[in-house]
Amino acid sequence: MMICRMWHGRTLRSKADAYARFLEQRAIPDYRSVPGNLSVTVLRRDEDDVTHFLTVTHWESEDCIRVFAGDELLRAKYYPEDQDYLLEFEPLVQHYTVTANETSARGR
Repeated sequence: MMICRMWHGRTLRSKADAYARFLEQRAIPDYRSVPGNLSVTVLRRDEDDVTHFLTVTHWESEDCIRVFAGDELLRAKYYPEDQDYLLEFEPLVQHYTVTANETSARGR
């Protein structure tokens, strides 16, 4: 059973490019280093002077997520550097069971 884990964060738009680089250079490699992580996607939406980030990861199982996040599976994991960027620290993430999934190399 594949699990989709989603985290949301907001930063000032003036810091968004730097935060996007941080996520790419620090967070994505951290996710990918965990056995059982299947994918990482970072989504960005600019809204006036605030930018929203949504990190969507896919995992083989809850046990794999536990290696990444600890025993409190729904607790958000933050890095010390997040204090330089985020407007608040949402305490929880969302998990969904993936019931259908298709990927394609078309359009790449």
